[in-house]
Amino acid sequence: MSRISSVQAYLVERPRLVIGLLILALTAALMTYAQTLAFAWDEGFHLLSAQLILNGKRPYLDYFFPQTPLNAYWNAMWMYVFGDTWRTAHAVSAVMVALSVLLTANFLLRRFPVLKWRLPSAISALFLVGLNIAVFECGTLGQAYAFCLFSIVAAFCLATSAVGSGNLLLPAGAGFMACAAANASLLTAPVGPVLLVWMIAYNRQGNRWLKAFVYAGSALIPSLPFMWLFAHGPSETLFNVFNYHFFYREKAWDGALPHDIDVMFAWLDCLQALLLAVLGFVGLRFIYKRSSWERAQRAEFYLCAWISIAEIIHISTAHPNFPWYYLLTAPFLAILSCAGLYAVSLKLDMPARPFWPVTLICALVVLDLGRNILENRDDMQWADQEKLAAKISEVTPLDKTLLGNEFAYFITRHSPYPGSEHADSHKMTLPAEQAQRLHILSHADVDQLIKAGTFDTLETDEDDKKIDELGLKQLYKNSAQIDDTWIFWDRVKSEASPQP
Repeated sequence: MSRISSVQAYLVERPRLVIGLLILALTAALMTYAQTLAFAWDEGFHLLSAQLILNGKRPYLDYFFPQTPLNAYWNAMWMYVFGDTWRTAHAVSAVMVALSVLLTANFLLRRFPVLKWRLPSAISALFLVGLNIAVFECGTLGQAYAFCLFSIVAAFCLATSAVGSGNLLLPAGAGFMACAAANASLLTAPVGPVLLVWMIAYNRQGNRWLKAFVYAGSALIPSLPFMWLFAHGPSETLFNVFNYHFFYREKAWDGALPHDIDVMFAWLDCLQALLLAVLGFVGLRFIYKRSSWERAQRAEFYLCAWISIAEIIHISTAHPNFPWYYLLTAPFLAILSCAGLYAVSLKLDMPARPFWPVTLICALVVLDLGRNILENRDDMQWADQEKLAAKISEVTPLDKTLLGNEFAYFITRHSPYPGSEHADSHKMTLPAEQAQRLHILSHADVDQLIKAGTFDTLETDEDDKKIDELGLKQLYKNSAQIDDTWIFWDRVKSEASPQP
């Protein structure tokens, strides 16, 4: 027993060692999940976009891509170094998530107002963010979540340091990182303005307006790819990034509004979300009404609240919306939750024994994540897509024309048929000139091309009725069904087929 106590004492006296060891363990867990179970249907077009960039294509100008571009270029850069596979993107994302958790924990380790609670708070935040279900499952994908998490947490840390320092590199870094996040996903758009207003309001050293100018100026740097694309194709860029989301994203989804309402209340069925919401509210109330913390200390926690509120409101306007979008609030709600956990310990007369409530919270988080992974372990995985792609590659040389989903193009490295780079684009029906300029094919256009025998190989998950309607079994000599997906190849020759 004395040996255990001595080990505990040794670790408590070395908080950075404790956090470092926990971050290493978290990184290993994230990397393992990223390389085995991590998968999402929307991930395909993100990775395909990175691959197309490697092949000299430009988002918006050469293919439809309804996202801000920075994450695609980020993935392309790492794929150029380590190979254009999903494993590369997943590995980078896992590291970025771990780094964002490290920044969050380190903030509490340095800035939590109660010295004895700094290490317990940092550990709590590490579990609340790093093992958050949405962060763990979606942050390890090739989508922009990991990049955005790291960027907004880094911007927050730099901004909170900038208000008490005359070093202009701090506001410059904050502006750069906040704008980098927005250029990877517009879901993070409110973070930059909130940080700027907060820095102006709470500045304690140096010229606040000079800092604001530097902040805004540095924000232009990560916007350069977007500005370059806009300069070469303003209408195409605006349609992809803005018009599509305002006017077309919910097309062919009759239940989008009820779905959004369900998402808004989904947190009530999630233990981890309830912990963040309840403890975050308790923490904010404690800081405002009962704490004797200094104004500068309270201001940093208020900033977490403002970022969380702004993000929740902004994300809730997405139509359709999804629960995992809100993972971008996890670091800031976790910081507030640590204050809430401290307030609860005061109520229970346990402020001198912080590791008891912390252990309970961490255990609940681990159990909830484990339950969720077990429940979803049989869902679609990259291995399933690779099995389909292997069959496609077997029957389709690279010089043949393929119509498939984004995963098929990405894994087999077949060039997508022009206009088929993004499956959701087919739901739009636009005037012919505009559709051609935006590289969009409607479902009717695709059906017409199929019936005309344009594609040497076709991969589809359409039902039997649609397959019969298109006459696929008559158009192709060979077919194979893998799970719920059909592959047709060796088409019956026709006199003429439309050219790409």
